[in-house]
Amino acid sequence: MTTRQNARRLIWPTALMILSLGLVLFHNELAQLMGKQDDLSPIVTALAYFAAAWLVSRILAMVLDQAAVRRRPYPRLLKDLISAVLFLTAFAASVALFMGQGAVGALAGSGLILAMLGFAIRNVVADTLSGVALGIEGPFRIGDWIEIDGIARGRVIEIGWRTTRVLTRDATYAILPNSQIARQRITNYSAPKPQYRAQISITLDHAMPISAARKVMLTALQEAKLILQDPAPDVRVLAYEEQGITYAVRYWLSRFERDADCRDEVYSLIDDALRREGMIAPRRRIELVAAVPTADHGHTEDTAGTDTRLHPFHPD
Repeated sequence: MTTRQNARRLIWPTALMILSLGLVLFHNELAQLMGKQDDLSPIVTALAYFAAAWLVSRILAMVLDQAAVRRRPYPRLLKDLISAVLFLTAFAASVALFMGQGAVGALAGSGLILAMLGFAIRNVVADTLSGVALGIEGPFRIGDWIEIDGIARGRVIEIGWRTTRVLTRDATYAILPNSQIARQRITNYSAPKPQYRAQISITLDHAMPISAARKVMLTALQEAKLILQDPAPDVRVLAYEEQGITYAVRYWLSRFERDADCRDEVYSLIDDALRREGMIAPRRRIELVAAVPTADHGHTEDTAGTDTRLHPFHPD
């Protein structure tokens, strides 16, 4: 929202605030003109409370919008929460002003009704409170790319009181209850910076030395156009097992939305380089051993078994 739009939104709250302050200052004169004595004082004071809440909420919303220009935008939920707190404070002050000490007894007498209502709408309350917690804690903001374990992965479009909307990479909306999000582990790929490191695993045959495999893969990644070359990609050994040597190819991405394209490019470049070297992923060969007779018992014993050995595969 631009500065001019924010200024227009302050016109009516400011006008109401000035009017209410004038009524507070001159309510005695106004009461005399209307032929009343003390009836107007609580009314104009309550009007001033609500006018102040309206004006302060608009000012804070403008401050958050201006701060979002230099940073990621704040969720609408935070603005709504600030407005709700301010208006509830004005309402409580007005009730206390009109009812005095009787307001405490009235609120206490309605406790049972509030408890029954809370039980009936407990799911809505849980979603709303979770939304408030997410708005205050701020694990993600609008525009962030996030992954919620087992639920969804995509870009945050809107953070509401009850639900959060996520636009997946398949261009579909995922509307998630806030209470469900609060119970899951959240991975934010856009914070603290949009750049992050990804990795893939590749298993090669033992016949290819580690130093040679590392050199082939790193040389291939130098031709990549999508991944970042600074920081440079690297290759680490993850495991040395009977099926082969497993390598972790680690590289940096500028933005999460390039994840699938970068992974495809890395696999393609490494595959081409390994094929030029005559080496690809190992395949398992099963060797059968024939049964041999035993001298002690005078009969043959089936010693057939399998020997799973790894052999390099050379394409014809």
